[in-house]
Amino acid sequence: MINFDSEFFSPKDTLECGQIFRYKSLNDGFLVLSQDKACKLSERSGKTIIECDDEEYFKNFLDLDGDYSGVYSRATASEFDIVKNSAKVAKGVRILRQAPEETLFSFIVSQNNMIPRIKSIIERTCVALGEKKTFMGEEYYSFPKAERLAEKDADFYKELGYGYRADYIHEVSKAIINGKFDPLSVGELSTVELKKTLLTLKGVGPKVADCVTLFGYHRTDSFPVDTWIEKIYREDFKGEIKDRKKIAEYFLGLFGDDSGIIQQYIFHYKRNIESAAINNEKKR
Repeated sequence: MINFDSEFFSPKDTLECGQIFRYKSLNDGFLVLSQDKACKLSERSGKTIIECDDEEYFKNFLDLDGDYSGVYSRATASEFDIVKNSAKVAKGVRILRQAPEETLFSFIVSQNNMIPRIKSIIERTCVALGEKKTFMGEEYYSFPKAERLAEKDADFYKELGYGYRADYIHEVSKAIINGKFDPLSVGELSTVELKKTLLTLKGVGPKVADCVTLFGYHRTDSFPVDTWIEKIYREDFKGEIKDRKKIAEYFLGLFGDDSGIIQQYIFHYKRNIESAAINNEKKR
């Protein structure tokens, strides 16, 4: 068991800011899954309690050695209100160090998709192709390796609800097992070259490449741009650029190596905090 100061680690905020899809709520915390491993996260008396089957793995996965105080200080001193406010609310968000291969497949599923549906598709895939396991009385299934995914054709994935993404999963898994793409060795590339390499894969566009770079390779000099970030850019930064690549470049110019963390701050704030407040106001 690991006890970690909760000031810069909120399990709920970290899990619900769009970077991970394999987790579920429990009565007293969250069950978090990665590859074939599991951990339980809960909070008590200002501490995040981490119970897991592999402490070294999850210390790295949860980025427990990362110091988030610096980016928090810089964010709260920002000239932009959205950055200051989001950092204060979402200071417990951490960028997880997820397995690159699993992250790649997960974010291929994510494109033009809603989070509940993404989670459901990934769960069905794990049940169909993964190995059944148990942790603290909770049953779960491991995430299948590329070799296992490549055994199935696109029609199989369409049956699981992938739609047009079925071809992408089939082709990318084959690229991995055929040696055309090695998820581990590309981690040695610069961020720019890593993105270029990811973009050569079928079904990987700029947004997916940025997400995989940030969440699978922990490159915080990445800034994924989706509809929420576009909305923030126009409303809170008064931006007029329409090209998403250039919007990402704008944010990278502002925030540098803090970009990925600040992206999660403002994404979480706008999607989960501000939107909830607006919806509550409408119900009155």
